[in-house]
Amino acid sequence: MTDHQQLNAVPAKEPIPLSQKIAFGVGMLANQMFPAVLGIFMVILVEGLGMSPLLWSLIFFIPKLIDAITDPLMGYISDHTVSRWGKRRPYVFIGAIISGLSFVMMWQLDPNNSIMHNFYYFLAWSCIFWIGMTIFSVPYVAMGYEMSSDFHERTRLMAVAQWIGQWAWVLAPWLWILLYDPNWFESAAEGARFLSLWVGGICMALALVPAIFCHSNSGAVGEEAHQDNSSLADTLRDFGRGIVITLSNKPFQKICIATFFIFNAFQTIAAFSWFIIVYYMNGGDTAQAGAWPTLFGSVMSLCTCFLVIPVVNGMAQRYGKRFTFLFSQSISLFGYILLWWCFSPQNPSMMFIPLPLVAFGIGGLFTLMMSMTADICDLDELETGERREGTFGAIYWWMVKLGAAFAGGAAGLILSAIGFDQSITEQSESTLVMLRLSYIVVPCVGTLIAIFVMRNYDLDEARAKDIRAQLDARQAV
Repeated sequence: MTDHQQLNAVPAKEPIPLSQKIAFGVGMLANQMFPAVLGIFMVILVEGLGMSPLLWSLIFFIPKLIDAITDPLMGYISDHTVSRWGKRRPYVFIGAIISGLSFVMMWQLDPNNSIMHNFYYFLAWSCIFWIGMTIFSVPYVAMGYEMSSDFHERTRLMAVAQWIGQWAWVLAPWLWILLYDPNWFESAAEGARFLSLWVGGICMALALVPAIFCHSNSGAVGEEAHQDNSSLADTLRDFGRGIVITLSNKPFQKICIATFFIFNAFQTIAAFSWFIIVYYMNGGDTAQAGAWPTLFGSVMSLCTCFLVIPVVNGMAQRYGKRFTFLFSQSISLFGYILLWWCFSPQNPSMMFIPLPLVAFGIGGLFTLMMSMTADICDLDELETGERREGTFGAIYWWMVKLGAAFAGGAAGLILSAIGFDQSITEQSESTLVMLRLSYIVVPCVGTLIAIFVMRNYDLDEARAKDIRAQLDARQAV
């Protein structure tokens, strides 16, 4: 093992201090608050600024094409960075600032401008924003993989981080009320312009916390560290080789595929809850819909915080991560099916009944998958002699972003296919039926595919501990 690899080795199995778990979790709050608020604000592009569902789809999809290059590249750069502050923290710091500032600029839209002007303006700043998120999130996630080598401590860390991060989804839906309350803003577009200042500033501050306070175990490296003087051609070959090796890892393939289908399916229909509540349950009257869309999102997130994450964390340590994943996703299937009857115009409160079940889908997914990825990094080191937390994190979260891109495109295409017309208040009965059906069928199909893929995932506790023992023995030589 080279000096560079030894310096980057994952530390011994001491518990992570609670203060470090919280500092890492605050970063997760920023990492999830940005997309949570975007999910609220993006509706404004169609409902408030008159963009067609097809333009809406392009706004989701095009920045993710850029991510296809920048995410793996950022992972490679982060893995090979040598600095006095470590290899992750400088990028987390820079990315936090770029993301916060560009988020503010992205929403400075004027309804008086033409639709195409707003489309190109938003698209340009959206690309800058997602580049900033790449610079922040890829090293940030890799930082979490490095914080412990213990099989269960990794799950506990991710449970704390997901618990804190989940509050983004509790708080963000309340922006519906502010955006559509005429006592606050004359229009939702005006509300987005103003609220983006607060969201961008607060999220930037939260994202800076792990850069300043988290002690990444990649370590700060001194002058004795191995310096890489490879040529550009050698670097590009090494970059490509690392991507191929990462993608060839069988357990990693399984968690990426499962995440893509679950998250992609969920994101495809996420905004549909607003359309269902407003157009199906309240006849297109946003004022009459009131706080119901907000409560729907917040209650689901509270279920994730106080039910799903504790249950998943406890079950994973007792029954294993694979079984817990299959169990949690199976529960979510029943929740989605129940929503066919529980979205009721006559009794709106019924829509809360399935939410504790539905919440097991996404809530269980990321608590487990981030812990599983850290285990896979150990397997990769055993097989290759190198550590690639940044590359694994980049490719995994690129899959998440790719899923979000396809979801945005699919959402727009579904709305267009079912005949949704943003220019009218009352949608046709067939449109509303297909809207509700899509909300159930799409996530159920994605979840079933993920369950099938993960049914024989074999990186369990016994194997992970054996891998860790071999790595510890190798490092002791």
